Amino acid sequence: MTVDTPYASVRQADETDRLAVLDVLTEAFMTDPLVCWLYPGPGDRGLRQRHFYRSLLDHPAAEAYLIGDREGAAVWLSLTAGQAPHGEPAGAPEQADASGQRGPDESGARLRALGEALARRHPVGEPHLYLPCMGVAGGRQGAGLGSAMLRHGLERADAGGLPAYLEASSPRSRALYLRHGFEDLGEPVRVAGGPPLWPMWRRPRA
Repeated sequence: MTVDTPYASVRQADETDRLAVLDVLTEAFMTDPLVCWLYPGPGDRGLRQRHFYRSLLDHPAAEAYLIGDREGAAVWLSLTAGQAPHGEPAGAPEQADASGQRGPDESGARLRALGEALARRHPVGEPHLYLPCMGVAGGRQGAGLGSAMLRHGLERADAGGLPAYLEASSPRSRALYLRHGFEDLGEPVRVAGGPPLWPMWRRPRA
């Protein structure tokens, strides 16, 4: 079946679309292996995801995009040389322990460990576009929407002569990015107990 995914259907999200972006990304990654490892409790996984995606949207270099009738969403960061992709890790609100003292829970520790591991591998020597997350709503996955959003972002990168960077969180997403010109940037990132992530880099095309 041919699915029409014209570039015109990819549009930059504004403040009125903020909740739609959060909804799409939360739904898209609810059963993702990495997200399930970071937030093992299904009861609050959605809330914690939204907290993390909200922190991405608040990044001064962030641009969010939607495709179709809010069927997919992507967040890109336009980073200058030396600019950090993230601030303090977000997405794992502090929990009160049995004594009533507040402190980081297991998810917070995992998120921080992962963030530190990814930060060590993130290339910072030149300006680039960074794709921290891109997802398609359930029921629309496999219909070409992810490829359309990716092409849209990479056209922007090529027009600006910028490389692009991301971390693939599954073999399936890695295969998608390989088809669009990304290459593995070293060995996968592994944090004890967590699934691997593949750092990937793409040079601009003329």
